[in-house]
Amino acid sequence: MDDAVRLGVDVGGTFTDVALVADGTVTTAKVPTTPADQSEGVLRGIDRACDEAGIDPSRVDSFRHATTVSTNALLEGAGAETALVTTQGFADVLAIGRQDRPALYDLTAERPDPLVPAERRFEVPERATPTGVEDPVDEAAVRDVATRISDEVESVAVCLLHAYAHPENEQRVSAILREALDATVTASHEALPTVREYERTATTAADAAVTPTIDAYVGTLESHTADRGLPSPWIMQSNGGIAEATTVREHAVTTALSGPAAGVVGAALFEPTDAAGAITFDMGGTSTDVGLVRDGDVERTTEAEIGGHPIGVPMVDVETVGAGGGSIARVDSGGALRVGPHSAGAAPGPACYGLGGVDPTVTDACLVLGYLGAGTELGGDVTLDGDEAHVVLSELADATGLADAAAAASGVYDVATARMARAIRRVTVERGHDPRDFDLVAFGGAGPMFAAALAGRLGVRRVRVPRANGVLSALGLLAADEHHDAVRTVRTTLDDADPAAVREQFADLEASVLSDASEPEAATIDRSADCRYAGQSHELTVAIDGEFDPAAVASRFHDVHERARGFAMQDEPIEVVTLHVGTTIESRPPDISHEGTRSTPTESRRAVFDDRRHETPVYDRDELASGTTVSGPAICEGGESTVVVPPDWTARVDERGTLALEVAG
Repeated sequence: MDDAVRLGVDVGGTFTDVALVADGTVTTAKVPTTPADQSEGVLRGIDRACDEAGIDPSRVDSFRHATTVSTNALLEGAGAETALVTTQGFADVLAIGRQDRPALYDLTAERPDPLVPAERRFEVPERATPTGVEDPVDEAAVRDVATRISDEVESVAVCLLHAYAHPENEQRVSAILREALDATVTASHEALPTVREYERTATTAADAAVTPTIDAYVGTLESHTADRGLPSPWIMQSNGGIAEATTVREHAVTTALSGPAAGVVGAALFEPTDAAGAITFDMGGTSTDVGLVRDGDVERTTEAEIGGHPIGVPMVDVETVGAGGGSIARVDSGGALRVGPHSAGAAPGPACYGLGGVDPTVTDACLVLGYLGAGTELGGDVTLDGDEAHVVLSELADATGLADAAAAASGVYDVATARMARAIRRVTVERGHDPRDFDLVAFGGAGPMFAAALAGRLGVRRVRVPRANGVLSALGLLAADEHHDAVRTVRTTLDDADPAAVREQFADLEASVLSDASEPEAATIDRSADCRYAGQSHELTVAIDGEFDPAAVASRFHDVHERARGFAMQDEPIEVVTLHVGTTIESRPPDISHEGTRSTPTESRRAVFDDRRHETPVYDRDELASGTTVSGPAICEGGESTVVVPPDWTARVDERGTLALEVAG
């Protein structure tokens, strides 16, 4: 048994979740998020969990944290006032972007505003090519730019043409600006030294925008936690690994998907051994995140977007849809029922919170359907008001022509389920995976209420609901490994590649990631390369085992291309575009035990299944004994979430308190 006291805190859009593990016992807490200063909700949740566990905060040995500060800054344009300095003639790269159209037939589609407006984009004379520096930077022009940058600018992004290959000019520009300005300066060769000008510029601008914000937030949090005797927090990165606070404060774009990454890592703890993997389904108060875990590995990508802006650093590959417990239901101009993406958030929240919300939400619908009980407490600060939910769903029924509040609630539930099913199809069917081969791991405050219905739509036969599912992202923090990434574009064909030169590049990248590692001697190294056939515009990643061997890389790439694209071109030249190195220091997953002793319901209530009310037994999830089997329809209520077991489904409790739901027949 691990004697360490370990603490994980995940900040969501609506609630802040806490998981405290001591002596194998998991203590959880859920408190409303405080958007104005997330550290207030974090501290309140820590105090509540410690009080319930009877543990003084000074006894905590490890504190890990996932935050939405970076995400919110990018989505809401609330980051630092940022300027961009770039090569003469390229100031509008952020505005031009790529000429793709995500909504091909939408005549009203609008692109998001550039991360840096035109008045804060500056050019300097210089020129580098992929083969070297042609024109040194005009240092007088750089100093002139420094005088024109407003004092209100808090951060400057520097992204010069081809600086990924030859950063000398960019290094000089950055040095001059750091000397002349009282502002953070982020250079692209440090943030993302890879090819593709728009993606590199956007990522560098995003890093510049969020770094001062994260730096201030983490600094405030560290000050408050130190007052309580807590250790300094380690922060969850978007790649699914944790890092020391000092590391992420320097390049905060690595935290852009901090919260969703923690959830996927937590779900990986419950990946089945008798299925192709796990579909992770995290439904919170504001949105739903879905991802894929196979063979214990979390799927990752370097092509993620946040708020329509590409972020090129390695991230856990999640698909996000604006459907959560707080998502607002409405009738569109054509008379159709819609759910999300707008959310009631934590304030005022759903109407049933009784805090002034007047719009019908998914949570209100679940209360009217009987999946949630009137009087249920959420986070200890909110008590659900069934009358308020009935009023707003009745109004929605009138607007849609439905019979009553229950019919409107069923419509909201079905529409939300359909939206989430589409998101899961995007990470499975559209990427060559059959969802029927996977188990669904459901978590988040609202996920277990929808999991079985969602599985039914997808043909998934088994659902796993971990005991601490309502705070699984917080629990996932405790299982996360320390992980650091480094990338570099090389652009050479395998035929022309000098194996010794490539090995030297890998060695440089390895030195970079090991310099960030807390225990370099305990780290393992993974190498890979992004490759493509000559003439292609997108790459596939190939693992590099041992020394770089062009023939072995070619063989692996043909295999990878055939699996991903359905064909291979054995005679075509292969290009190596970008090298990747990752370092991992493994963490010990928390020991979790379950000591429930009960197998009978605590009460019953009438809940809607198949458009009619059923008298439905309600079980105390935390008290259910290991080995207990519950037959649907049933409801299992826990401290931070509710599990809905429909008719024709069963739920069995395992030794860790996980509920395994299976469809009959």
